[in-house]
Amino acid sequence: MVAIDVAADRRRLAAFVVAVLVALCMIAGTRAAHAAGDVATYLSKITPGEFFPEADRFGAPQGEPAIVPVYRGDQLKGYVYLNSDFANAVGYSGKPIHILVGIDPKGVITGLRLVDHKEPIVLIGIPEPRILAALNGLLGKDMTPIAQGAEHPPQADIVSGATVTVLVMHDSIVRAAMRLIRSARIGGGNAAAVAQPSVIKTIDPDKSAIRDWTSLLGDGSVRRLHLSISDVNEAFAKSGNAAAAQNPEPGNADDTFIDLYVALASVPTIGRSLLGDDGYQRLKERLQPGQQAILVAGDGIYSFKGSAYVRGGIFDRIEVQQDGGSTRFRDKNHTRLGALAAAGAPDLREIGLFVTPPEFTLDPTQPWQLQLLVQRTVGSRDKAFLTFDVDYALPDAYMKRETRAVSPPPKPAAAQSTPAAPEAAIADTEEPLWMRIWRSQTVSVGITALALAVLTGIFFFQNVLVRRPQLYTWVRRAYLLFVLVWLGWYANAQLSVVNVFTFANALLTGFHWEFFLAAPLIFILWGATAAGLLFWGRGPFCGWLCPFGALQELTNTVAKWLKVPQITVPWGLHERLWPIKYIVFLGLFGLSLYSVALAEQFAEVEPFKTAIILKFARGWPFVLYAAALLGIGLFIERFFCRYLCPLGAALAIPGRIRTFEWLRRWKECGSPCQRCAKECPVQSIHPEGHINVNECIYCMHCQELYYDDQRCPHMIQVRLKREKFEAMSSPSMRAGKAGPKTVITHAGQPMTAPAQPSDLTSPS
Repeated sequence: MVAIDVAADRRRLAAFVVAVLVALCMIAGTRAAHAAGDVATYLSKITPGEFFPEADRFGAPQGEPAIVPVYRGDQLKGYVYLNSDFANAVGYSGKPIHILVGIDPKGVITGLRLVDHKEPIVLIGIPEPRILAALNGLLGKDMTPIAQGAEHPPQADIVSGATVTVLVMHDSIVRAAMRLIRSARIGGGNAAAVAQPSVIKTIDPDKSAIRDWTSLLGDGSVRRLHLSISDVNEAFAKSGNAAAAQNPEPGNADDTFIDLYVALASVPTIGRSLLGDDGYQRLKERLQPGQQAILVAGDGIYSFKGSAYVRGGIFDRIEVQQDGGSTRFRDKNHTRLGALAAAGAPDLREIGLFVTPPEFTLDPTQPWQLQLLVQRTVGSRDKAFLTFDVDYALPDAYMKRETRAVSPPPKPAAAQSTPAAPEAAIADTEEPLWMRIWRSQTVSVGITALALAVLTGIFFFQNVLVRRPQLYTWVRRAYLLFVLVWLGWYANAQLSVVNVFTFANALLTGFHWEFFLAAPLIFILWGATAAGLLFWGRGPFCGWLCPFGALQELTNTVAKWLKVPQITVPWGLHERLWPIKYIVFLGLFGLSLYSVALAEQFAEVEPFKTAIILKFARGWPFVLYAAALLGIGLFIERFFCRYLCPLGAALAIPGRIRTFEWLRRWKECGSPCQRCAKECPVQSIHPEGHINVNECIYCMHCQELYYDDQRCPHMIQVRLKREKFEAMSSPSMRAGKAGPKTVITHAGQPMTAPAQPSDLTSPS
C-alpha cells in the first residue's frame, strides 16, 4: 500500500511539473510571437522627442532586426533601434545591457536611453546618469565613415568603478550602428560593398625562419610604445582634466613609465622566434580556426595587466581594435610567460600571451591597434583615464597575395524604400555568433560529449563495475579529477543556480536560444543534467559533473588518507540540516523574481566562482569563505553539498520525477541491517533502509556493498549457504566425514561461531 501511494504521489508531482513547464513554454511562445521584436517592448518607456527634437510619433517597426522610424507629422526624422538586437552587449552580469539608440537617415547618432540592465556595478551605487554621461561622446557622431573603415571608432570616457560596463555599452552601440549602416538600411549605401578587395592576402605558412630581437623590432614584427613619466604627465596636462594635471606621476621625468611591446605571435616566424619551437607548437595546438595570438610584454612602473583580471577575470587596460570592432581579454584567454626566446630580447617584467576570443575575428593581414588605458587617481575614489595606441601592421614579407577579379555588387535601387532586402542579404552571409563559438570550440565540445558518454556507460553498466570495488574506486577518482581539472579549472564549465534563474527569467520575459547556445559547454551540461534527472535524479550532476563537488570529495579523500578524523553528524541533527539548502534556493528564487541582479549577488553563497572559475584569484573574503567550506569538508564529507548548495536543491525538486530505480536494496536493508546507512558518504540512507533520492549523489558505494559477500550481511548469509551446500556435496561429506566448520564475522574474519553482526542492530 505504501508503494502504491508513493507511486501515485510521484505521478501527481510529474504531472504538476509538466503542466508548469507547458505553461511557461506557452508564455515564452506568446512573447516570441510578437513580430516587432524586443525593441517594441521598450517604446512605452520613451518619447520620440528624446531622440529627435520636435518629433511626435513612432512608426511601425521595420525589418529584422527591427528598427522603428520616428516622425514629425509625415516627415521622417530618423530611427530608433535596440543595441542588443544588432550586437553582443553582455556585461558582468551575464545579461545583455539594453540601450535604445536614435540615429538619423545619414547615420548620425542623435540620442541614447538605457532602458534595461542587470549590471551589479551600476545597481550598487553608481548612478545611471553618470554612466550615460560617459557615452555622450557618441551623440552627434557620424557613424558612416567608421562603418566604411575610413575612421577609427570613437573612444569611451571611462567611469571609475564601472570600466568594463561602460566599455561594453559603448562598444555595442558602435558595432550595432556599423551593422545597421552596412546593411544599407540607413547611412547612404552598402558600405560592405566598398570593402570587397580584389587582392586577397593570406599568411604564408612556408615562412617560418627564426629571427633575433633586433630584426623583429626593426621591421615592425614587434611594435613598441615607450612612455616616460614626463610623457604621461604632459598628456594628462593637455587633456583638460585639472585634477589629473595637479596629481603628476612621482619620479624623475626621464624614468620609464611603461615600455610596451606588441607582436602577432600566431604568425610562424614571429611565434617561433619569440616563443621557441616548443612554445609555438603548443600555441598551434591550442588555437582554433580563425583565432589569433597576440604577445604583449611590458616593463616600467605601470602594469598593462592591472588588477581587474584578478578580481573579475578581465584585462581592462588593453583592448584590441580592428575595423570598428574591439575586444578585451579575460583570464581564460591569457597565458603568462617568463621570458622571450628571441636572441637579444630584453628581460621584461610582464609578458602575456593572449588568444583572441571566438566572438572576435581579427584579420592578421589588415592593420589593427592595441590600445593601452592609463589611469591616474585624482581623489579618494575618482580616477582619470587616457588612452595610447600601438598601431600594428604585419610586414608584407610574411604574407602572400592572390589576385581575384571581384566587382562590388550593385547597390539596390530601392535600398531606401525597401530596407528588408539588403538586410536579408547580409543576414545570409553573417554567421550567427553562437555558431562561430561552437565551431571554435569543437575540441572542447567533443571532449565533453565523450566524457558524458563514458559517464552514461558507467551508469548503465554499474552492476558490472561495482562488483570490482578497487577498479570502480579508481574509475570514480579519475573521473572526478578530470571534472575538476579539465571541465572546471580549464574549461570553466561550472553550472550555477544563477543559470536556473536566468532560464526561468528568459521563459517569462522573452526566450532566445542564442543566449544559451553562446556557451556550448554549459549548454551541453545542462542538457545532460536535464536528461539525467529523468533517469537518476540529481545524482549524475551533483556526484559526478560538479567541479566543486569533485574538489570537495577529492580533498576529503586526501584527508582520510592522512588519517584526518571524520565526523558523523547525528541522524536527528543531520535530518534537520537538510532543509537549509532548500530554504536558501527558495529565497534566492523568490528574490530573482523581484530582481535577477540582486539574486545573482546573493548567489555568492555558492563558492563556485571563487574556487573554480577564478581559481581562488579573488578578494580575500570570497577566498576565505570558499576555503572555510573546503576545510569543514575535510571532516564532514561534502558538507556544502549536504546542507547549503542551492543548485543541489534546485535539481532535487524536478529529480523526484525520475522514472527508473537503479539502486538495488535487500529486504533486510534498514531492518535490521544498517551497514549501508552507516557507510553512505553523505548520509542519504534513512535508518528504515530507503534511499532519499533528494540527497543521493549516486556515488554507488551502497551498490558495492550490495554485491560484497564479505561485508553485506545478506550476501554473507548467501555465501555461507553456498559454501555449506558445496561442503555437503563434497565426497568427504557423502562418506560421513565431518569437515571443518565454516564461520565468519561481520568483517568476513574467521571466528568460532556465526555471530550476529553488530550492524544488524538499529541505531539508537
